[in-house]
Amino acid sequence: MRIRSLGVIDDAVVELSPGFTAVTGETGAGKTMVVTSLGLLLGGRADAALVRIGAKAAVVEGRITMPPGAPAAVRAEEAGAELDDGVLLISRTVSAEGRSRAHLGGRSVPVGLLGELADDLVAVHGQTDQQGLLRPARQRQALDRYAGDAVAVPHAKYAAAYRRLRAVATELDELTTRARERAQEADLLRFGLDEVAGVEPRAGEDVELAAEAERLGHAEALASAAALAHAALAGNPEDPEGVDANTLVAGAHRAVEAVRSHDPALASLADRIGEIGILVGDVAGELAGYADNLDADPLRLAAVEERRAALTHLTRKYGQDIDGVLAWAEQGAARLTELEGDDDRIGELTAERDALRGELSGLAQALTDARTEAAARFADAVTAELASLAMPHARVTIDIRQHDDPDGIEVGGRPVSYGTSGADEVELLLAPHPGAQPRPIAKGASGGELSRVMLAVEVVFAGSDPVPTYLFDEVDAGVGGKAAVEVGRRLAKLAKSAQVVVVTHLPQVAAFADRQLLVEKTNDGSVTRSGVTVLEGEDRVRELSRMLAGQEDSETARAHAEELLATARADAVAH
Repeated sequence: MRIRSLGVIDDAVVELSPGFTAVTGETGAGKTMVVTSLGLLLGGRADAALVRIGAKAAVVEGRITMPPGAPAAVRAEEAGAELDDGVLLISRTVSAEGRSRAHLGGRSVPVGLLGELADDLVAVHGQTDQQGLLRPARQRQALDRYAGDAVAVPHAKYAAAYRRLRAVATELDELTTRARERAQEADLLRFGLDEVAGVEPRAGEDVELAAEAERLGHAEALASAAALAHAALAGNPEDPEGVDANTLVAGAHRAVEAVRSHDPALASLADRIGEIGILVGDVAGELAGYADNLDADPLRLAAVEERRAALTHLTRKYGQDIDGVLAWAEQGAARLTELEGDDDRIGELTAERDALRGELSGLAQALTDARTEAAARFADAVTAELASLAMPHARVTIDIRQHDDPDGIEVGGRPVSYGTSGADEVELLLAPHPGAQPRPIAKGASGGELSRVMLAVEVVFAGSDPVPTYLFDEVDAGVGGKAAVEVGRRLAKLAKSAQVVVVTHLPQVAAFADRQLLVEKTNDGSVTRSGVTVLEGEDRVRELSRMLAGQEDSETARAHAEELLATARADAVAH
C-alpha cells in the first residue's frame, strides 16, 4: 500500500510479506494508520478528520494479487475493472471536505463496491471485533458461519417460512381487529350498489338524454324553422304564385341546357346547376320528414327531465358522469365480494398460520440439532487452539438454549420463543482450568485469556471460512511471557496458508514474522516515505530490544531479542 496525507503519515509505502508481517513502532507513531488505510481500501467510512492538516486530500493505493477466477476478481471485472496478470489496483481518495472517491482497476466505481469485495479479500480483527464477539447474537452468527451448509440450508428455509408467517399474522390481525370498520364499509357499498341498480343507467345515457331534452324544449322553434326552410326551397302550396329555390334552379338549368352544345364550358356549368337542383330537392325532402317526425310531446319532455334527475343523483355521489358511476359500481362490487369473503379468508389464514408454525417448529428443531453438532466440533477446535496458546487446561464449551414461551413454537417438546434465526440462544463458555465452572467468556476470562480465546476462534474460522489475508490489530493486548510466544507461533502457523498482518507491541509476536515493518515519526511529527522501513539483521534486533526493554542498546535485551529470533527460525524450520 501507498499512504499519503493520512493522519500522521505524510507519504509512506507499506510492503507486506506474502506470509506473516508484523507492524511495530512507538505508541502514536502511526501503526494504526495501516489498519485505517486498509479499511478505506475495503470501503470503510471516510472521515475528513483523517486527512493530514494542511493537505487537500488523503490517498490510499493498494496492489492486490489474486488468482484468476477468484470471486473478488470476477466481481471487479464485472464492474469494468482491469486486472494485470492477476494484479488489481485499488485507490481511495478522501478530500479535506469529506468527499470520497474510489477507483478499481483504473475504473471509477462506487465506494460500496469496495465493501462488496472486502469479504472475499481481507478479514480484519481488532479490539472492537473482540467486543462484538462477546455478544450472544454475534456468537450465534459465528457458530452458524462455522457450521456452513448444515445450518445455512435449514436456516434459509426457516427464514422464508418466518417471513411468510409474519405476513400471514399481520393480515389476520388486520382482518380481525378491523372487523367493525370493514362491516361498515360493506354496508355503504351495498347501499350505493342498490341505488345504482335501482336506476339501471346505461353507458352514455346522460349524454343522450341531455341532447333529447334540448330538442324537446325547443320543438316549436325547430318545427317553424324547418317549415320556413322547406317553403323557401320547394314552395308553399298555399301560395302558388310564390317563388322558391327549386323553381329558380330549374329555370336556370333549362336556360343553359338549350345552348350547352355550343360551348363545353357552359355545358359543364349546366351539369353543376343540375346537381344543385338534385341537392335542393333532397334537402327539401329531409326538411319535410324532420318536421313530420319532430316530437313535441310535453309528457315525453317531463319523462326525460325526470330520468336526468335520477342520473344526476348518481353522478353527484359516485362519479363525474354515468360512465364513471358504472366504473365505481364495478369496482365496488369486487370490493364487496372481497369484504364478504373475509370470514372465509380468516379461516384460510388461520389454517395457513397453524401450518407455518408447525413447519417452523420442525425447521427450528433442525437448526438446533445442526448447531448442537457444530458446537461440539467448534468448541473442541477452539479448545485445541487454546492448548497451543499456553492455555493447556482451558476448556471451551458452547451453551445452546431456548426460553419458554407459551405463545412460541414447539421445539424439544415444549413451546419456546423464536425469532428470525430460530429459537436458539448461543453463548461461548470458558472454564480456564480444571474444576472451574464454565462461565461466559466476558466474565470468565482475564484480558490476556480473552485475547487468546478470540485468536483461537479466528484461527478456527480460518480453516472453515478462509480469506487470502488476515489483519490483526493488537488482538494480543493483555498477553505476555510464554503466552505471547505461543501467540506468535500460532500466527506464524496461520501464515503458512494465508497472508497475516499483525499490528503489535509484543516482541515475542514480532519475532515470528517473516517481515517486520517499523513505523517511525520524523522530528516534525510526521511519517514520511522513509518512515516505514523493513527491518533486517541488526536493525530488527535493535527494534526487538526496544520493544523488550525500552532500550535499543541493552545487552540483556539484545540477547533476549536474538534468542527470540533464533527460536522463531527454529520453529519455522521444524514446521
